[in-house]
Formats: sequence, C-alpha cells, structure tokens
Amino acid sequence: METTGKSAWTEITDVEQLEDLIGTPLQRVRDKVRPALHELDRAWLEAAPFCLVATSDTDGNCDVSPKGDPAGRLAYVIDDTTIAIAERPGNRRVDGYRNILSNPHVGLIFLIPGRPDTLRVNGRARLVSDAEFFDRMEVKGHRPVLALVVEIDEVFHHCAKAFLRSRLWEPDSWQDPVPSRAEIAKQLERPDASMEELAVYYGEQYRTKLYSA
Repeated sequence: METTGKSAWTEITDVEQLEDLIGTPLQRVRDKVRPALHELDRAWLEAAPFCLVATSDTDGNCDVSPKGDPAGRLAYVIDDTTIAIAERPGNRRVDGYRNILSNPHVGLIFLIPGRPDTLRVNGRARLVSDAEFFDRMEVKGHRPVLALVVEIDEVFHHCAKAFLRSRLWEPDSWQDPVPSRAEIAKQLERPDASMEELAVYYGEQYRTKLYSA
C-alpha cells in the first residue's frame, strides 16, 4: 500500500546529507564572492530597476520585500562597500524594516529586465531618514521617504539557470490564470468595498500615487 503524507517524506537533516545529494561547488564558484564592489557591479546597480530585500528578525521570522524604481534611482553607490536603496510611499507595513531594527543582516538580489543572471549582495543594514545623497535618488520631484543603507559583506553574480528554467523573460510563456488584484482584494482584504471602487483604486489611480503618499 502506498504511503502518503509527511511521514513518507525523506528529510535532509545535516550538511553531510545535503552535500551527498547536491554535491559541492567548484572552486571558482566558492571564490567568486567579493567584499567590495567592482566597476561591473556599479554598472549593474545603475541599470537595475528592481531588487528583492530579504530580512529576518531575532526570532528567525523572515520577510522578502520587492523594491522598484527607474534604473539609476533604485540603488545609490555611496562607496565601494556601501549602497543605499530608496524607500517610497507604500502600505506602511514595513515588515522588513522592523526586522532590521532588531537584526541588521540583509540579503539583496538585483534584477535587470531580460537578463537571466542577477547580482547578489549580503550585508548589514541601517535605516536613514535623511542624508545628502537623497537628492540623487529623487524621482518625479519626490525624495525617498527613507533609505536602506547596506554595508556590504559579500557581493557576487548569480547564474542564470532559475530564470532560464522559468522562462521568466519570454513573453510567449507568460500565463495569468489568477484573478485580478481588485478581485483578490475583494475576496481576501476588502469585502465591504465594491468591485467598481477596487477596480478604480488598483487601476490608473494606483499608478498616479507611486511617489506621493
């Protein structure tokens, strides 16, 4: 009789088991991690309009937040080991920023549309409410609400396989069977609002408030 459920899982519980299954990286892969930005990293940060910021609080509760801006306004290079990421008006949950106040360690992935490789940065972050470089991160007349300043511990370029497998940048592979954002909000978050109200809110009105509170 076939066994189903969690009791049938074969779980990996230590590093030795993991390495037996996956293997170990080539030396060049181990050695590609650097402690400071190269000029090619700077060029990537200048071209990237989107990144993911991973954080964790002291209890291990995790969060990953997307950040997006026009290329050249998302990330600002302060020096070879320090970058800043602009924060714009949002939903005010600031889960990741709450985490940083108790645990400064962050992991960042920077994406360039159409590129299957990515730039990864790991480091220690702090929140800055104002600084002279905020003027360099202005978009449509709006300075950042705050900036996430990251002291770099590790920076390296990550391989393309996940993006190639997912065909993320190939339009002919795109499918969207999921209800609209307005429909999701109606069912899960705002049941008392009408679909007409939600369609307006998540439509053009939403776009016009990207940089204003």
